[in-house]
Amino acid sequence: MHLNRIWISVCFTTMLLVGHATAADTPKVAIDKAQVLEQKAADKESVAPLPPSATITKAEVQAVDPVGAAPVDDAITCLSRTIYWEAKGGTTADMEDVANVILNRIGHEGFPGTICEVVKQGAEKKACQFSWWCDGRSDQVQEDDRYTIAKDIARKALNQQIKDRTGGAMYFHDKKVNPSWAKEYIKTTETDTFLFYKPRDGKAK
Repeated sequence: MHLNRIWISVCFTTMLLVGHATAADTPKVAIDKAQVLEQKAADKESVAPLPPSATITKAEVQAVDPVGAAPVDDAITCLSRTIYWEAKGGTTADMEDVANVILNRIGHEGFPGTICEVVKQGAEKKACQFSWWCDGRSDQVQEDDRYTIAKDIARKALNQQIKDRTGGAMYFHDKKVNPSWAKEYIKTTETDTFLFYKPRDGKAK
């Protein structure tokens, strides 16, 4: 009986250690997958079903930056935080459209090749493409429920599970504003919240 108890105790301890290691490794696994998927986007490979091992699961993405307070330095966090800050007041469709604008930029002429580089583009000149990154305010999340939605949309976008309803747009703005740059581009579509555009000659300015 004594030996059995020792054996059970050893097995239980081992299970706890393995579980802890797996949980600790989850963010890195998800980030690695995100980097692979954004590279596929940059290479403009054909959109084919991804093998299960390559997809980012809901549990994995929720383990990355769970409270919206981590540094913005990996694909999932950069995409999630941009979706959140640019469209948290809109519908789920609005948030998905913002995600597609970011993915449409990756690797396109005139834009960087990774999500974080796309999101932070122009920061060195204080002329950010996405205003939330240069507005001088805290980038930490304020509404947990909206950020949870943003993270799930980021996961699906990276997994190529969201249809691009923007018509290949690479720019957008809120309908409440009328930026001068909009005249330089072709309007592709609009929603109740946003107007979307793409370059006239296919090149980013």
